[in-house]
Amino acid sequence: MLAKNPLTTLTKISTSANAGGYFFIKQTHSTNALLREMLNEYKLPEKFLVRTDFQMAGKGQSGNSWESEAGKNLLFSMALYPSQIAIEEQFIISQLVGVAIKKTLDKQADGFSIKWPNDIYWNDKKIGGILIENTLQSGRIIWTVIGVGLNINQKVFISDAPNPVSLCQITGKHIALKPILNDICKNISNLYILMDYSEIRKDYFKYLYRKEGFHLFRAEGETFEARIDKIYPDGKLELETKTGKKRGFYFKEVEYVIS
Repeated sequence: MLAKNPLTTLTKISTSANAGGYFFIKQTHSTNALLREMLNEYKLPEKFLVRTDFQMAGKGQSGNSWESEAGKNLLFSMALYPSQIAIEEQFIISQLVGVAIKKTLDKQADGFSIKWPNDIYWNDKKIGGILIENTLQSGRIIWTVIGVGLNINQKVFISDAPNPVSLCQITGKHIALKPILNDICKNISNLYILMDYSEIRKDYFKYLYRKEGFHLFRAEGETFEARIDKIYPDGKLELETKTGKKRGFYFKEVEYVIS
């Protein structure tokens, strides 16, 4: 159980409505886990944020670990109550967040993309990841926790992650964290308020990593060349091989081959 109600120490990120509240903790197990705990105990405002300087057990999609040097990067989670989104279309949340982050990073440099399903890339290197956790009840989404890890000022990576990069390494300068956070929140808020499924899906597809041409993929021990043909509303990736064969994959069923 939480020691105290986080709302008693609530501070606003800004005077805008881009965040419903802001709770900072120096370090925590994971911001997603902490925010889920808060949601189970309190009625938090929509777009409530939890941010930390250091996660002791940060996770990515499907339990992958996330390396982040203390105080150098953006590590935060946001709560939404998207009951209007059908369960079979819940991937729109991940698409929305990916598009929001891409729009923010584009103001800093060129070369950013969204690697299906929910990684943020700069050229062939990973700068960030998104972890969406939905709580479902009676066929609807009760609440969603959006977790974001974004490498901002870290210069040295010591884990066995194959291709990390930070915004500082890309731009060659130190980056203030709060303006980046505020801009991502603004973009998420704007996209969420409008909730234009068609526009979000169009932008997500437009921003996809390796969207153009044929590239190497690996599935079930087989490496093959294919191009991205379609992303279905439930997140399914459809690839087309050079022979014209269509192959569909869900999360973790296929991987990009990146040298």
